[in-house]
Amino acid sequence: MADTAATSTTTSAEAPTPQQTKKSAEAPIRWADVEDDALEEPNASSTSDEKSAPELGVENLTIDENKRINKFLDEPEDSNIKAVTTGDTPYTSAFTFEELNLSPELLKGLYVEMKFEKPSKIQAISLPMILTPPFMDLIAQAHNGSGKTTCFTLGMLSRVDPNLKAPQAVCICPTRELAIQNLEVLRKMGKHTGITSECAIPMDSSNYIPINKRPPITAQVVIGTPGTIKKWLSAKKLGVSNVKILVFDEADHMLAEDGFKDDSLRIMRDIERMSSHCQVLLFSATFSETVKNFVSKTVKRDHNQLFVKKEELSLESVKQYKVNVPDELSKVMVIKERIFEFGERLGQTIIFVRTRNSASTLHKSLVELGYDVTTIQGALNQADRDKIVKEFKDGLTQVLISTDLLARGFDQQQVNLVINYDLPVKHDNRIEPDCEVYLHRIGRAGRFGRKGAVFNLLCGDMDQMIMSKIENHFGTKIAEVPDWRNEEDFKTALRSAGLL
Repeated sequence: MADTAATSTTTSAEAPTPQQTKKSAEAPIRWADVEDDALEEPNASSTSDEKSAPELGVENLTIDENKRINKFLDEPEDSNIKAVTTGDTPYTSAFTFEELNLSPELLKGLYVEMKFEKPSKIQAISLPMILTPPFMDLIAQAHNGSGKTTCFTLGMLSRVDPNLKAPQAVCICPTRELAIQNLEVLRKMGKHTGITSECAIPMDSSNYIPINKRPPITAQVVIGTPGTIKKWLSAKKLGVSNVKILVFDEADHMLAEDGFKDDSLRIMRDIERMSSHCQVLLFSATFSETVKNFVSKTVKRDHNQLFVKKEELSLESVKQYKVNVPDELSKVMVIKERIFEFGERLGQTIIFVRTRNSASTLHKSLVELGYDVTTIQGALNQADRDKIVKEFKDGLTQVLISTDLLARGFDQQQVNLVINYDLPVKHDNRIEPDCEVYLHRIGRAGRFGRKGAVFNLLCGDMDQMIMSKIENHFGTKIAEVPDWRNEEDFKTALRSAGLL
């Protein structure tokens, strides 16, 4: 990993059991990584130990009338962030990291390693809630690119006792890519703390080590995917009696019926049974109505809530455009002759497609036209996926074609352009847009308020209808590039986005 040069690392892997393979085959089908009717979900595990350091709109969040807006919580006037707290604990927004009473080692990580200057808007409000006793649970809906990863990563590092060599913080993520990314952030931020960490993710069976032959986990922070973490818990290799904080990243997906709800609930109950005072943090850019109802039943004790007004969810720093084209070939020509013509010198580009077949076809078309592009989708083995992501993050490749595998949580600050080659639609109803996935996709551009542009390529009446539904859902009108063949129209769009 990029941030582990001065660390010692051990890795191990476990092969999937027949029962796990069967369960994977029966998992609900989603568009991400679908090839026609196929869906795979590998379930092995790997660890690395390092000693170096809703859509949740206002209408979708039920607020108990007995809870009140905490008058002690000073919010920036332009925050558009609503904080709902319970209890009598006064929370004051932190405008500097020093106000959070962090250790000198953590402050050094924030300023020297992360190169932060001050908390972002979401961090200023959420971090006091996370770090102030009695450490109440938090349900937080935060912008893509707003700095939510720092919120829960700093929360985990702050709660760990470096002298206790046992798991004290657990973070669960929907994909191995997101788990690896979060671990990299944690190790970079905690470089000077001496806090150890381990990654619990599926790995290729070539690195197979039987679960009964691996030693018990002593890393103080464990970040991974639900299947592997549940496996370690079941095998009694991951002890959780000292766990003080449990984080669900992309919580809407982790707790959705068609996501990882059963595994997540099992893990939550196992930890709370052994550590009754464990703080639970649920972070996501979106929360569906179903997940919101589930969360309200699951997080039973008093908890704090933080959410962004619905109109703020569409990422104002990102300019969105729609481009009407007559056929599929025209989509490729728009990418080649219009967007790439200017986009290659503007930063990196992610092109989202719906299925593996679309990814392979587009990749072949662009390579034949002389472009150096890489493609990531779920059919690749884990080693290849890791290599592709690392090359893109290191800036070795400029264009990445992806299924929705990277729609959530993938953080690359140099991405200025996102192209929706295919609009996201619900798998069980292809005429209905998947607005949550759309929001996550466009969130890959314009990270941390940087400028970005999104081009939605529309081909035919169906695409136009889906785009119209997305506009209605977010209450916005997406600008249209007048003529897909006109170079000046694309220049005007990029200028408007602040990229030319």
